[in-house]
Amino acid sequence: MTRLSEQAPGGGEAAGDGPGRPRSGGRRLVLKWLTVTATVVVLGAAAGACAYYERLNGNLHKGDLNLGGKPLDKAPANAAGQTPLNILLLGSDGRNTAEDLRLGGSHADAGRAPLADVEMLVHVAADRGSMTVLSVPRDTRVTIPRCTDPATGTTYPQTEDIINASLQHGGPGCTVATWEELTGIPIDHFMMIDFSGVVAMADAVGGVPVCVSANVYDKDSGLRLTKGTHVIAGQQALQWLRTRHGFEDGSDIGRTHAQHMYLNAMVRQLKSGAKLTDPGELMGLADAATKALTVDKGLGSVKKLYDLADDIKRVPTGRITMATMPWDPDPKAPDEHVVPSAQAAALFAMIRGDQPVDGGPAAKPRPAPHPSPADTAAPRDRIAVGVANGTGTAELAPVPGRAAEITARLAALGFTEATTDTTPRAQADTTISYPDAGLKADAEEVAKALGIPLSAVRKSPEVSGITLVVGADWRGGTGYPAPAPPPSADRLTHSASALNAGDTTACMQVNVAGGYSW
Repeated sequence: MTRLSEQAPGGGEAAGDGPGRPRSGGRRLVLKWLTVTATVVVLGAAAGACAYYERLNGNLHKGDLNLGGKPLDKAPANAAGQTPLNILLLGSDGRNTAEDLRLGGSHADAGRAPLADVEMLVHVAADRGSMTVLSVPRDTRVTIPRCTDPATGTTYPQTEDIINASLQHGGPGCTVATWEELTGIPIDHFMMIDFSGVVAMADAVGGVPVCVSANVYDKDSGLRLTKGTHVIAGQQALQWLRTRHGFEDGSDIGRTHAQHMYLNAMVRQLKSGAKLTDPGELMGLADAATKALTVDKGLGSVKKLYDLADDIKRVPTGRITMATMPWDPDPKAPDEHVVPSAQAAALFAMIRGDQPVDGGPAAKPRPAPHPSPADTAAPRDRIAVGVANGTGTAELAPVPGRAAEITARLAALGFTEATTDTTPRAQADTTISYPDAGLKADAEEVAKALGIPLSAVRKSPEVSGITLVVGADWRGGTGYPAPAPPPSADRLTHSASALNAGDTTACMQVNVAGGYSW
């Protein structure tokens, strides 16, 4: 597995880890990220038992999707009417029940507001031809937007902090708002798991094959393995997922890579049908999983979770890619925190644009039922364009009068039929949409006149005419800013430490130099 960097980002870990190390809550994370992902598969298999259905529904905890007050617009449909799906998976370190406290340890943390120590975005392509799972290191310094806790009415002001603290600002809906601000990617759903029931799930699905490059012993997690491939389950799987110091450079980045490797192996096991075949185990597993699960209200039933699992399972294993946000040391605290690098911005843009990050091809769109568009555009004074202001973000208010400013610019360029649309919008990227093939050339003419890349022009069944939404990437000026050249696919894949779910040869590098081999 490719290492993201030789530098180990950290973040003030509790006793036993020394200065400049991530907090101990993440070290004690117990298969939570795995449970969140596997739960949708498990629930799909168990949901057929009607007598059990209502009990499982009652187990689920539900919350508001976005607590920031300025959610992004949902991703638009493609030409075939298909929409991408973005799900935020969270693992909390809460120790607010006896079982969570037993599994998580650290009795001093009992009762405190939990942190989101595992955060992964699952992006499923609109055509369901590929999937990207993007992890953001928990010690990434970000802007946490203003959030209001719906249960207490408490409002938390906007602040800068590491991303795992966002969960303490009202719940997972504030972490959703933080991710939207960080990435510009609209989040459709969240799923959050706590400690309870996670070990039981690991045992129920059986062993998972993992590989280490050398003998490894991490006294903090207890993991002890000889060089080569092992099938791990139960307590040993827990140790694998908690291990940080023993892998790569001893940072939390290495632990993220180990989690990706484990999750990829689990995906292969589940898709092969080798696990989860015993009905009794499935029922108990679904009960434990739903009790430990919090979802947004849009996913608040087993039926909806089943439908989600049924939708996602269409993605081929070989097109599932695990990636870590490319990062740089935080200039304010280089030994403790990280910040997104320029390549992270490029990766976020690829996901927003529904582009596969594995270097593979995007699926070809379905054949259009209408004739091909005309090769030439109509005269500019006959092209009607609606212009909307989408410049607002979770952190920044929309630029006043922005749509009217661009409308005036279009009129000066000859598009005298341009009008201002006052419908509130919020999106990271400027886009031009058109409803049918006959208007494609006209939409492209608008893009050329303003210097907008043709890649921002898309067919969408959600608009009735040519619609220009001025995004947060164009908050000033009448000419679209020249985009920076994107990094090559190979360079981006390397910097994100991408790992394909079909890769059975991946092997975790042991931190031999740090003294974690024997």
